[in-house]
Amino acid sequence: MLSRVTAKGFFFYCVSLSVFLQLFLLPVLGAIADSSRLKKRLLGLTAAMGSASTCLLFFVGAPLDFRWGGLLFVVANLSLGATSVLHNSFLPEIATPDRRDRVSSRGYALGYLGGGLLLAANLAFMAVGTRFGLSTEFGVRISLLSAGLWWAGFSLIALRRLRQRAPAVPPSGRAPLLTAIVDLGDALRELGRRRHTRRFLAAYLLFNDGVHTVSAVASVFLAQELFVGRGRPVDQTFLLGVMLMVQFVGFVGAIAFERIAARTGAKRALVLSLILWCGAVVYCWGVLDTTAQAAGAAAVMAMVLGGSQALSRSLFSCMIPPGREAAFFSLYEVTNSGTSWIGPFLFAAVVGATNSYREALLSLIVLFVGGLAILVLTDTRRAIDDAGQLDRVPGPLAPALSGA
Repeated sequence: MLSRVTAKGFFFYCVSLSVFLQLFLLPVLGAIADSSRLKKRLLGLTAAMGSASTCLLFFVGAPLDFRWGGLLFVVANLSLGATSVLHNSFLPEIATPDRRDRVSSRGYALGYLGGGLLLAANLAFMAVGTRFGLSTEFGVRISLLSAGLWWAGFSLIALRRLRQRAPAVPPSGRAPLLTAIVDLGDALRELGRRRHTRRFLAAYLLFNDGVHTVSAVASVFLAQELFVGRGRPVDQTFLLGVMLMVQFVGFVGAIAFERIAARTGAKRALVLSLILWCGAVVYCWGVLDTTAQAAGAAAVMAMVLGGSQALSRSLFSCMIPPGREAAFFSLYEVTNSGTSWIGPFLFAAVVGATNSYREALLSLIVLFVGGLAILVLTDTRRAIDDAGQLDRVPGPLAPALSGA
């Protein structure tokens, strides 16, 4: 069967397989982490698997063929999802509800800063390397190797500082896997009783898919609308510059929205970020015509990118009952990854029907508007109260936490 898969389609098959596996593995992993003292060890294991498989991508092509590359990518992407569940589940343990916006935003900010620094270093290496006869292919290999080492190095820092706490619910004495399945069922039933938490996840499903899709298609959109569609060669330097700028502006945006949330509440700040997302999409559809305008639109999107991600995480963490952190964050991650096909499918369908990238981009606004509408109708303060978290917040800060 693989002999019939085209080079263009192989990558997307690998993405689909890794996401499909996450749907089944992440909830069980989260339940195991909640019901045992293995959360920190599991974080170390998944980080090691992810970083090692990323480093091994250096060898794809020679001596490893593309099939090994696909397998390594699936392991790396699956490990990334698992690591996200586990490190997110530490957020309620290291920060009280009134400090989670700050901690979550600083985490995303440093992530964007670190990603920008590594990207800048790799671009510089490739630029200098070509002058000394190094191929672009070798530069890409070095970039993959450096990403794996970066992942491993900063994971070690986190693992040295994090403490493993006893599970909130004492172990039942059953086999770990059976305990995990039972606990996962309990978590799903608990989520089923929390109407406003379910609403928040539904809102997150929509607007986060919009965020990911816009981020994924941005370079293709700019290349088509500013260069290919006008019969001009694609300016790769401009596109790489925009990608680099997004990382550093994302750092500023995450910090800025943390401060906005401190004044208005996380929910209102998140609503503001989604309104700005809608405005940016409409601007790109109806106005964008020059590289300067494209850079400006990318800067606005980068400002709200980190803010919307960080505040979604911190707000959801306050809706989780104590002892269910990893299980609930596994459902959060599945919502994030398992439905990430909706936006790309919508974009591709509209491109196919209209032959217009602008119309396709505009179609994504339904994800932002739909998510925004559900979020506005979600009583986040009630969801936090249902989880027993509201009484852990100092009185004056409780109303501001949700923006209710």
